[in-house]
Amino acid sequence: MPAVRDLRVLVRLTDFRRLLAVRLLSQCADGVYQVALATYVVFSPEKQTSPAAIASAMAVLLLPYSFVGPFAGVLLDRWRRRQVFLYGNVLRALLATGTAFLILSSVPDWLFYASALSVTAVNRFVLAGLSASLPRVVDADRLVMANSVSPTAGTLAATAGGGLAFVVRLAGADSDAAVVLLGAGLYLCSALASLRLGRDLLGPDPDAVQPRLGAALASTARGLVSGVRHLRQRRAAGRALAAMTVIRFCYGALTVMVLMLCRYAWTSTEADGLALLGLAVGISGAGFFAAAVLSPWVVDRVGPGGWMIVCVASAAVLAPALGLAFRPAPILVAAFVLGVVSQGVKIATDTVVQLAVDDSYRGRVFSLYDVFYNVAFVGAAGIAALMLPPDGRSVALVALVAALYAGTAVTLFRWKRGGALR
Repeated sequence: MPAVRDLRVLVRLTDFRRLLAVRLLSQCADGVYQVALATYVVFSPEKQTSPAAIASAMAVLLLPYSFVGPFAGVLLDRWRRRQVFLYGNVLRALLATGTAFLILSSVPDWLFYASALSVTAVNRFVLAGLSASLPRVVDADRLVMANSVSPTAGTLAATAGGGLAFVVRLAGADSDAAVVLLGAGLYLCSALASLRLGRDLLGPDPDAVQPRLGAALASTARGLVSGVRHLRQRRAAGRALAAMTVIRFCYGALTVMVLMLCRYAWTSTEADGLALLGLAVGISGAGFFAAAVLSPWVVDRVGPGGWMIVCVASAAVLAPALGLAFRPAPILVAAFVLGVVSQGVKIATDTVVQLAVDDSYRGRVFSLYDVFYNVAFVGAAGIAALMLPPDGRSVALVALVAALYAGTAVTLFRWKRGGALR
C-alpha cells in the first residue's frame, strides 16, 4: 500500500525522526502538566473544589490556545524555529518548576493561575512551530502523510502523559507538585532533543520575513476579519461550525458535572475520586477512537451532515437517559457515547469546512474554528459553575444539555433537507 510505503520512508528520515521526538516529549509533558493542574484544582485534600474553580482552570488551560494562536505564527515566521523549541521548552520547564513551588507554598489562587497561564501560552508557540517545521524535513510528496502521523502521535503522547500523571499521583506522590516537576523534566528533555536539529534547518528563510512586526500583526488581524466574511458566504461551513460550537459547549458542561460527581458524590476519598475520573477520561478517549474508526465509513454513506445528525440525535436521547441517574455505571457509558458524538461531529465539521471553504481562506477559518472550539468549552464550564450544586447532581443542567442536543439535531436536519448542509 502507498500509505504504508510512505510511512516507512518517513521513519527513515533522520530529521523527521528528530523533530517527531521533540513533539512527543513536548506533548507528553503537556499531558502530565495539564492533569497535574486538574488534580490540584479538583482533588487536593486541602482545597474545597467548586465548579467555579474548575471553570477557572479550564480557562487557563484553553484560552491561550485560542487568542495567542492566530498571532503566534507571525512571530514564528521571524524567529528560528529550532530556537523556539529550545528556549520555549527551557522556559516552560522553568515556569512549571515555579508552578510546583507555588503549589507547595499555598499561594493565592490568582498567582497559581498566572503561572499556569504562562506555561500554556508558551505551549502554543511550540505546537505551531512543530507544524510549520514539517515541510523543512519532509519532501512534498509525503507531507500529507507526515501531517497525519505527527499530530496523531502527539495526541497519543499527551494522552500517555496524562495517564502517567494519574499513575504517579495514585502511586503515592507526596503532592501535585511532584507531578508538575515530572512535567518540567519532560519539557527539559524536549529542549535537549531539539539540539539534535540544525540551528537553521527549520527556517524561516531570512529573505521571506515580513520586515515590520506591526505590519505583520495588523495583516493577521485583517486576515481573521476576512475569514469571518468568507465564512458568512459559505453557508455550509458556517452552519457546521455553529453546530460544532454547541456540541462542544454541551461536552464541556457535562465534563464539569462528571468532575464534581467524581470528587464529591461517588467516592469518599480523593484517591478513589481520582481513579474514577481517570477511568472516565479513558472511556471517553475510547469513544474518540471509535469515532475515528466509524466516521469515514458512515460519512461515505450518509455524508458529513447525515453523520452529524445521527451523532447529535443519539446524544439528545442518551444524555438524559444515562445522565439523570447520576450513578457511575450509566454515566461512564455516557462518557463513551459522548466521546463518539463529540469527535464524530468534529470529524464531520472538519470535512464540511475543508470542502466548502476556498483553499486561500482555510488557514484563517481554521484559526477561527480553534477560537470557537475552546471558547465554547470554557463558556460551558462557566455556565455549569452557576448551575451545579456542590455534589454535581443537577437535573437542570442535564435537561439544558439534552435540549441543546435536540434543538441542534432538528436544525441540522432542516439545513440538510434544504440543501444548506452536505
